Amino acid sequence: MELVEKMLGGDERSLSRLITLVERDSREVARIMRDICAHTGRAYYLGVTGPPGSGKSTLVDRLTAIARGRGLSVGIIAVDPTSPFTGGAVLGDRIRMQQHYLDSGVFIRSMATRGSLGGLPRAARRVAKLLDAFGKDIVILETVGVGQTELDIVEAADTTMVVLYPGGGDAIQTMKAGLMEIADIFVVNKADRSGADQVVTEIEAMLSLTPKGSYWQVPVLTTQAINNVGIDELYQEIERHRNALESSGQLSLHRQEQLKKELVKAIEQGVSEQLSRLMEKDRNLVVLSEKVGRGEIDPYATAREILGNQDMLKGWLLKLEKEG
Repeated sequence: MELVEKMLGGDERSLSRLITLVERDSREVARIMRDICAHTGRAYYLGVTGPPGSGKSTLVDRLTAIARGRGLSVGIIAVDPTSPFTGGAVLGDRIRMQQHYLDSGVFIRSMATRGSLGGLPRAARRVAKLLDAFGKDIVILETVGVGQTELDIVEAADTTMVVLYPGGGDAIQTMKAGLMEIADIFVVNKADRSGADQVVTEIEAMLSLTPKGSYWQVPVLTTQAINNVGIDELYQEIERHRNALESSGQLSLHRQEQLKKELVKAIEQGVSEQLSRLMEKDRNLVVLSEKVGRGEIDPYATAREILGNQDMLKGWLLKLEKEG
């Protein structure tokens, strides 16, 4: 594909066009991902998540500055809430990362959640791979703070950083939400505020009950991103986690599991889309769907009956095959 070849050659405009195709879920997506597959796997993926107002974007901005100072190129995917009017990203993180906007070594893309309940839109992982293939050394995925469902990030990142802040009332709720289990690094940002020490104590107490593993003990760091305090230490901790993953072999295992889950989700998506089309065309399915809608039959029992009908399933497969 010509666009892919140009992108692999360093053409940023082609990269932007490919990202747009991926975001729109165009028919070329499968071919694009196939063509870049051999060129991925070199970037390191950092996930940054946490509640709104915790200062995630400012932290990303500061970490990016350190990476650039070390000669590393950075790709940033900043996920924002979807505008109810345009369907695009509301906040636009480019505004909060102005110092990097004109830096050729940094590529920033704001993305809308577009209805995703996991904090990370489906297209974000594919866009991350495009940035990887483009040659970025570090790809940062900053997700919108959506609380209990924001767990998708662990399936896309190598290191997952959870950002909290004092006075937000989110520390204990975040622990309940399951982020305790996915965090590789906890950051209490805005640590100059009253109550920061209490938040750190609460997190450390919870961590003592749920140890991460023999190869890594989850640290709790304090930062003041707006004042550039504690950022160097945070960057060092990210590097230390990467080294722990690589030396223990966990990085390879983690990425293998990510790819397996990605395959399952891709199959689920394809089957769901094909089934939706069949639901509109297949007479038997239309009749069953209408009966379920009227409450005449149970949807679960009907689903089991359909899945157990081999002749019906074979008929669907033939129809799908004819459709191409």
